[in-house]
Amino acid sequence: MSYTFTKEERLCSKRLIESLFRNGSSFVVYPYRIVFQYVPLMHNAVPVQCIISVSKRRFRKAVDRNAIKRRIREAYRLQKSDLYNFLQEHSLHLRLAFQYVGKEKEPYTMFYQRMGKVLTKLKDEHTQNFMGEID
Repeated sequence: MSYTFTKEERLCSKRLIESLFRNGSSFVVYPYRIVFQYVPLMHNAVPVQCIISVSKRRFRKAVDRNAIKRRIREAYRLQKSDLYNFLQEHSLHLRLAFQYVGKEKEPYTMFYQRMGKVLTKLKDEHTQNFMGEID
């Protein structure tokens, strides 16, 4: 598994983004608010497409917003391999939005630790929903 974050992994389509926020589920692991939607895996598609956003109201300076987005991207990029393996085993595609809800810039170590919790919770959410459908 390569530790890259390519253009194909970014969620750019306005239609897909609207669908994600309209039909997706969400949870909060501070400092992230996660909106996600599982869909069947398309042929030759990447398992995850994501979008990262930081509030302009809380962080007026673009430099600060970009620094936070960069830290989120880096934390995701280094830990995504377990999630990718899980999704490929279950033939799923995940649309994902990371919204930063923190009030100030945090150190990178906190971003990294919380991203691990987020990715674990995403796997658990699917497992719980899938088990609920079987009952």
